Amino acid sequence: MYVQAHELFKRFLAGFEKQPEASIVHSLAESPKLSDFIDALDPNMSLDWSARDFQGLPELRQKILHRTNTAGVCQLENVLVTAGTAEANFLCLSQLVQPHDELIVDVPGWPQPLVLGEAIGAKVKTLTRDENRSWQIDLNQLSDLISNRTKLIFICNPNNPTGQILQKNELEEIIRLADKVGAYVLCDEVYAGLEWNTDELPRVANMYERGISTGSVSKVLGLQGLRLGWLICRDKQLVFDAMVLREDTSEIMNVMGEAIANVALDDPYYDRAIRKARQAGLHNLALLDEFIKNRAELEWQKPAAGLIGFCRLHMNIDSSHLAEQLIKSPYRTFVMPGSAYGYPQYLRLGFGGKADNALEDGLRRLQSCLDKLSKYQ
Repeated sequence: MYVQAHELFKRFLAGFEKQPEASIVHSLAESPKLSDFIDALDPNMSLDWSARDFQGLPELRQKILHRTNTAGVCQLENVLVTAGTAEANFLCLSQLVQPHDELIVDVPGWPQPLVLGEAIGAKVKTLTRDENRSWQIDLNQLSDLISNRTKLIFICNPNNPTGQILQKNELEEIIRLADKVGAYVLCDEVYAGLEWNTDELPRVANMYERGISTGSVSKVLGLQGLRLGWLICRDKQLVFDAMVLREDTSEIMNVMGEAIANVALDDPYYDRAIRKARQAGLHNLALLDEFIKNRAELEWQKPAAGLIGFCRLHMNIDSSHLAEQLIKSPYRTFVMPGSAYGYPQYLRLGFGGKADNALEDGLRRLQSCLDKLSKYQ
C-alpha cells in the first residue's frame, strides 16, 4: 500500500520550512510543559510495559471513557490507546476497508481517509458539505451514496476545517442509513469538548454498535507531543483487529505518554486545562470573528466548535496566491490556503494557543497584505 502525501501535510511542511514570524494556523490549545507533570509521575515507574495491558493502561482507559462520556455504554475492553487520533483512524480504516469496498468521507474534511482509501484501492465517495447550509451534511446525498458495498462512513464532528457540528438527530440519521447496509460509522471527535454554543456533543460509540469514536489529548489539552489517542467501539473484534495492526506498525506501548495522559485526564489537571483552553479559545475566536467582519474580502460561518474555521476569500486571486504573498517579507506570516482541502477560494484559519498578542500580530500582517493586494482588484 503506497500512501501519497496529502496536500495539507505538504503545505504544513512548506510553511514551517519558511520559518514564519507569525502564524494564523495554530489549531490546538496552549501546550503545557513537562514540568507541569513531573511531581505527579513516579520516578520508579518501570519503562517496561510488557507486564501491563496491550490495550493501554487500564486506569487511563477508564479516564478516557469518563472524559468522553462513554462509560455508561462502553467498557474497558472497548478502548484501545493509540499514537494519536491519526493512528486510531488509520487502524480502523485499514482493517475495515479492503480493495473495491466503498468508503464515504465528508468534505471539506480531514484528508487522511481520502488518501488512505485511495491507497487501499477502495472506491472513495465524497459527502459534500455546503456553505449555503452552514457547512452541514446533506443527508439525502448520503442516502444516495450508500450501497451494499459501503463499509465505512467517515465524518469529523466537530468538523475539520469548518468548525461546524452535527447534532444528535443528524448523527442518528447517519447511523440509521449505515445500519441498513451494516456499515461502520467512524467519527473523528478530536475537538469534542470545545463546543462554543452547545453542550458537549454526543459520541457515536454510545449511539451505535458499529460506531467508532476516535480522539486524543492533542487539541483540547495541547498535548500533541505525547502522541496519545484512542478509539472506542463496542465491537470487540474491531478493537482486537486494530490492536493486531498496531502491533505490526507502531507497536505503540507509549510508556511516558500514557503516564502523562493519565495525569492530564485526572480531575484537578483536566478541569484547569479545559477552563484555560476555553477561555483562550473564546478570546481568540472573538478577535478573529471581528477581524473578518471588518474585511470585505473575507466571510465565514463562525465555527461552532474547535480551534479552526473556513473563511471565504472574495478576491480575484485564490488562497494559494495569498498564502504565497503572506509568507514572504515583509509579512512572514503562515496561513493555510483552502486549496489544501481542494477549496481554493477559502482560507483555513486557526485560533488556538494562548490568549495573547500572537494572533493579533498575525492578523495585523494579514491586514497589511490584504490592503496592498486589494489595490489591484
